[in-house]
Amino acid sequence: MTTQTKTAKGVEQRTDVTIRFAGDSGDGMQLTGTQFTRTSAIFGNDISTFPDFPAEIRAPAGTLAGVSGFQVHFGSEELHTPGDEVDTLVAFNPAALKKNIEDVVKGGLVIVNEDSFGKTDLKKAGFESNPLEDDSLSQYRLIKIPATKLTKEALKDSPLGTKAVDRCKNFFALGLVSWLYGRPLEPVVEWIERKFGKNPDVANANRDVLRVGHAYGETCEYFENTYQVNKAKLTPGKYRRISGNDATALGFIFGARLAEKDLFYGSYPITPASDVLHALSRYKHFRVKTFQAEDEIAAICSSIGASFAGDLATTGTSGPGLALKGEALGLAVMTELPLVVLNVQRGGPSTGLPTKTEQADLFQAMYGRNGECPLVVIAACSPSDCFATAIEACRITLEHMTPVVLLTDGFIANGEEPWAIPDVSQMKKIDVKYAEGVNSNGNGEGGFLPYKRDDRLVRPWAIPGTAGLQHRIGGLEKQDITGNVNYEPANHQHMIDTRAKKVALIADNIPEQAVEGPDEGDLLVVGWGGTYGALKSACDRVRSQGKKVAHCHIRYLNPFPKNLGDVLKRYKKVLVAELNCGQLRFILRATYLVDAAALNKVQGKPFLISEVENKINELLAK
Repeated sequence: MTTQTKTAKGVEQRTDVTIRFAGDSGDGMQLTGTQFTRTSAIFGNDISTFPDFPAEIRAPAGTLAGVSGFQVHFGSEELHTPGDEVDTLVAFNPAALKKNIEDVVKGGLVIVNEDSFGKTDLKKAGFESNPLEDDSLSQYRLIKIPATKLTKEALKDSPLGTKAVDRCKNFFALGLVSWLYGRPLEPVVEWIERKFGKNPDVANANRDVLRVGHAYGETCEYFENTYQVNKAKLTPGKYRRISGNDATALGFIFGARLAEKDLFYGSYPITPASDVLHALSRYKHFRVKTFQAEDEIAAICSSIGASFAGDLATTGTSGPGLALKGEALGLAVMTELPLVVLNVQRGGPSTGLPTKTEQADLFQAMYGRNGECPLVVIAACSPSDCFATAIEACRITLEHMTPVVLLTDGFIANGEEPWAIPDVSQMKKIDVKYAEGVNSNGNGEGGFLPYKRDDRLVRPWAIPGTAGLQHRIGGLEKQDITGNVNYEPANHQHMIDTRAKKVALIADNIPEQAVEGPDEGDLLVVGWGGTYGALKSACDRVRSQGKKVAHCHIRYLNPFPKNLGDVLKRYKKVLVAELNCGQLRFILRATYLVDAAALNKVQGKPFLISEVENKINELLAK
């Protein structure tokens, strides 16, 4: 919490609060956190969330590997991250406590379900003694609550079975924390009735336990205060809560509508990209076609086929899936067809950390294909920005007839924040140009020239069925202009150079690089992708202390904005911060010969604001 002021007896005013719900993967932590987030958004707070899923599908219950968490940061001011230190930890078992306690601010609230701290539970979590009794938590405000017992007592007359009753205890915790932070219960009650309306016994049980948890907070004497977080002063407009994956799906749909095209999305399920396929499958009445392929290769090849047929073709994957798509990506480059490839990055290599976040696929996106095979690479920087960036990927691929790799990551894909719903009438149409029908001699010769280019080196898009547009297409090298297969050395050199120049010329059709902060100064912090919130917040903090630090966040990674080299030269020092071992830094040093320092992290976790701030101060001190 950044500010705490007592406004009345028993009530403290806070500008922002970070809460983390943690428990076993079957304890409903994601649901609890989501409903608290939803209520806070309806209340009018700004929000930023960070769900944390177990990497194993069925990790043993009660173990560290099975802990599921949901962190929500809500406040009365604009927020850019899910928060650094946790103000309130709700831990449903010893494993959840052990895995998360180090992130709690000293003096913070730790609320535990003491019924789950038996000998067996402690042993599974690796505790030698009970932390609720050995004073190891003395630096926190520990609140021990028999949540399981109270839930069973509240539902003693319910027709539900023992297991079903036990699953309701997360609503007890939700009711208690809602009381503690002044959240209304009505939105949750309405959701329960919608969700479980067809099963009134379950609906009644969850609603009753929610209210019991709220009443318990009112009547117990464990808490010194309740807390009040006022509404945020957001720009007027209509908002909804949105995740990065949902925003990406909507961006693809709107991109297709702006181009007046059908949308095709071919994908193979993979964490954490699968939700984009799930989301798009619900919009089949909006000219959206989704295809769940048997593997990654089939997914991208089906999308290339859809592009050849005239659809706005997209495909999506995560980390290792992009490697499997590499050969077909080369085919899309060679055929010069529009295609957007979404990569929701996750921890690697190989299967790695499938539910954790990372930014280590930049090299793969830039260079991960055989031969000289350039394409466009862009990256979204926040959950809501995924919408605009997905539309931009659609615009570039359609206007320039080249594949585009769109990079997001697990952090922003699963995280949520308020999104101001745009005015669709003000969105600019995407200009799609097609080859026109021509007269031919009947076998496709003497008429249509499939690789005759415009001034941006873009070849025409020939839609099948258009009279006279017969032409060859495939992975073998083509002769320029005619599109005939050609193995001549000089032609291959020419086509390699031409495809690279076409991508480079896209720099004329993207915005120049913007900088937040002074136009020149002591330090420029450079980032890309989902690190935006932490970098921006850290730079804002040090600038408030009078330091000449600016923030440059790059959306267009290939080609770079035309002015990026000049921007980098205007500062005495450059710091490149990214969740990998220095991939963007490597590219910037090679491209612009800038002696950039590095801040790198590969732990499956996003940057903390404090980590970035400390590195900035370290560089300035030198």
